Amino acid sequence: MPTVEEQIRPQIESPGIAARPTTAPRRIHRTQGHDLLRRVGTKDLGRLARQLSTLLHAGMPLVPALSALVEQMQCVPKKRGVRWGHSTEPLAPIVERVRDDVNAGSSLAEALGRHPSLFSALFVNMVAAGEAGGALEAVLARLADILEKRAQLTGKVKAAIAYPAMMTVVAVGVVLFLLSFVVPSISELFVRMNQELPLPTRILMGVSGFFEAHGVLIAVAVLGATAALMGLARTQDGRLWMDRIRLGLPLFGPLFFRLEVARLTRTLGTLMKSGIPVISAIEISQRISQNRLIAEAADHIKDAVHKGETIANAVRATGMFPPMVVHVIETGQMAGNVEDGLLNIAEMYDGEVETTVRTLTALLEPMILLLMGGVVGFIVLSILLPIFEINQAL
Repeated sequence: MPTVEEQIRPQIESPGIAARPTTAPRRIHRTQGHDLLRRVGTKDLGRLARQLSTLLHAGMPLVPALSALVEQMQCVPKKRGVRWGHSTEPLAPIVERVRDDVNAGSSLAEALGRHPSLFSALFVNMVAAGEAGGALEAVLARLADILEKRAQLTGKVKAAIAYPAMMTVVAVGVVLFLLSFVVPSISELFVRMNQELPLPTRILMGVSGFFEAHGVLIAVAVLGATAALMGLARTQDGRLWMDRIRLGLPLFGPLFFRLEVARLTRTLGTLMKSGIPVISAIEISQRISQNRLIAEAADHIKDAVHKGETIANAVRATGMFPPMVVHVIETGQMAGNVEDGLLNIAEMYDGEVETTVRTLTALLEPMILLLMGGVVGFIVLSILLPIFEINQAL
């Protein structure tokens, strides 16, 4: 009788549900004229997996469960009353096609694999493992845990970055407005007076004159640099360089690294716990990694394990991961339970990410406020000093 791994491997390696390389463009097929990539996020896919798991756990067959999901997505309660109206849920037509394919005889994994731009290799292969092992309900629940946790952590990191970024944009906007419109008008008044101006005022007038003379050139340079970076990010070497810079950033670099390690170990641990062979699990985890450095490290781990090395030794050989990660994996191997060790690492780094986010938010808010206050205060002082001198002369 074939083992669970032998049952799973043909489904994982079948062309219909094979994982895509990371270099493939992350685009979503258009449905009814809308770009699904902008409307379907990790949280939506996690909710889909959670709801399908709940329906299967309640004893509902797969096709009726998918039909129930389509009905739920297409109908939402109106703000007033108890009537129901049609929504614009972008997942509904895709789930409807998946249901029709399953009803026509395809497995759920094969049906999901026909929409590779929406359902990742992780999603499809975990579903394949659940179907092969007869534990689709439990695997969907684990998949929902992964996606929900990923969305939660990513949301916290984005929130930690968004607020300082918004404050920085506002501060730069205020300064540019003062330098472009307020300072030039006052500078003309000071020039007509033909008096010796204080040093801060002369500095401010020089900066304002520079922006006034070269403002268009500066704007073109900024737009050109932005376009160049966006083009660079589309190349493999450029993406690798930018990911290396991202991990080396002060304050934010360790945060990005912990987030990537948590994502990698949670994905790998959950795939192995679902019964997917270790080589396939590492390959899937490597392909869905959002950082090229981490993805290359995972690729080296896969090659080393394929040659007979243990996971712990392969992880140590990359030089990318802290000793704590290696020791936890090594301990899990000795106990014959590597997947739980990987999940423990993910939980540890999740906690560190949350702590780092709180610390960064607490540090950056006053720093930006002080910097913004200092710049605006310098501008105001530079404007008021000549006025005080004129009053004293009078």
